[in-house]
Amino acid sequence: MGDSIDKELTALAEAIDSQCEGDGAQSTPLPGLSLARVTTPSHPLQTTYDAAVCVIAQGRKQAMLGDQRFEYGAGNYLLVSIDVPVTGQIVEASAKKPYLSLLLELDSDILGELILQAGSEAERAEQLHPSLAVANASPQLLDAATRLVRLLQTPEDLAALGKPTKQEIFYWLLKGRCGAQLRQISQSESKLQQVNRAVTWLKQHFRERVHADDLADIASMSASALYKHFRIITNMTPLQYQKQLRLQEARRLMLFDALDAGSASHAVGYESPSQFSREYSRLFGAPPMKDLARLREAPAELRYV
Repeated sequence: MGDSIDKELTALAEAIDSQCEGDGAQSTPLPGLSLARVTTPSHPLQTTYDAAVCVIAQGRKQAMLGDQRFEYGAGNYLLVSIDVPVTGQIVEASAKKPYLSLLLELDSDILGELILQAGSEAERAEQLHPSLAVANASPQLLDAATRLVRLLQTPEDLAALGKPTKQEIFYWLLKGRCGAQLRQISQSESKLQQVNRAVTWLKQHFRERVHADDLADIASMSASALYKHFRIITNMTPLQYQKQLRLQEARRLMLFDALDAGSASHAVGYESPSQFSREYSRLFGAPPMKDLARLREAPAELRYV
């Protein structure tokens, strides 16, 4: 890593650390921006990553999308172009050198404005990419990220400069290796956005029985095209995607609402308790009660970092 990158990473790490109180993911007054500080490696945690960019200032993390592994550490960013259920794990963190990152939700309106201001139309590339991508952050991107975090210290400056600094971050992202994926986000009829319509429906109706033709109509694709493009982008089929959403929600209901396994499985759309238990064990590595006991041992603030 070059001297300029090291300098920018040190500045970003100090800015994030100064804004965090204890361990865990922490929201900020700026909509769409959150910070994370963790001093111990975590167990693999299943959650849904929203469309966002995560910039790592210190430490290392990995994410599993289906059977694809993405590792990213200091100086990298993870781009998530569409909401997907993943397994995330912090693999490098300590009290002396905590894991430090910022998460900024993607804004299709800002991205669209930047593309128009550049005086060129968004690329209509047919090639699709997985919804997760890892790339190296440029010194300019790290500098803008640091200035955004420092604005949290002065609310009066944040109100005036928060959005322009977010725009600058998106600008440098568009100029980087993941620019093509970001351009597709701003295109209302890109294949990414067509698949996203199916994803949105599944997130809102995951308890319901899914019919391939109906889901294809929502995406304005044939059933075969949706299956193909959905799998490329999410590394899973629509039914596998729905299953992960169901199981994650059942886990949440048991952990936070104290539902038993039978009630939780019924609440998320399962008709067979035995099928629920088998699929739960396959995803989380243990039956419901054993998994919940293990999860309750983790500090609450780290369960979904």
